[in-house]
Amino acid sequence: MDVACVQEVRWRGSGCRLFGAIGKRYKLFWMGSKAKTDGVGIFVAEKWVDSVVSVERHSQRALVLKMVLGDCLLNIFTVYAPHSRKPDEEKERFWNEVFHLESCIPQNEMVVFAGDMNRHIGSSNVGYDGTHGGFGYGSRNADGSRILEFADGLNLVICNTLFTKQEAKLVTYVAGQVKSTVDYIMVRQEDKAKFRNVKVISSEECVPKHKLLVMDMWIKAAA
Repeated sequence: MDVACVQEVRWRGSGCRLFGAIGKRYKLFWMGSKAKTDGVGIFVAEKWVDSVVSVERHSQRALVLKMVLGDCLLNIFTVYAPHSRKPDEEKERFWNEVFHLESCIPQNEMVVFAGDMNRHIGSSNVGYDGTHGGFGYGSRNADGSRILEFADGLNLVICNTLFTKQEAKLVTYVAGQVKSTVDYIMVRQEDKAKFRNVKVISSEECVPKHKLLVMDMWIKAAA
């Protein structure tokens, strides 16, 4: 794995740190909070660290890392949306913030928008067939509609929904008998051909109750 977006880091402050053995290390860029709640970060494999050109730590819920890969400028968002029980004002403030951040990225640059969005978009793509590929899981809730509106407004496609998968490779959250998909990866419509597969690795629990969501990406090397 070359890059991993993580949420619920729960560290104070912000910074970067190397993990692992020499030659197999990852560098974590993170943004936390004073209260050690929430927090987001991005792990970058050691071989790609020199490709990182900027890290924008906007809040404990949103961080943007920019990399130069071949001929491509890639902007990676890691986000952690407020839970459904949070006040509507807080949720709306979060979505307005990340909408503004993504809309400021030039159209000739790539975007990967990933994270724990604490919402259910469901398996149906009715009303959002340009954004939702029709292969989701479960039922859509009101907060899930907010994700679809966000993606539709920015011409993004939700990559989890583009590929036919068994349930185990769609479900990202398991707590007892409760199963759902709350973690998503989105890209701009014009870039979706660069992404070959998206799946959940059900045997890997990256944080308690959350399964590892993986996307394969192909980018042309510089001439």
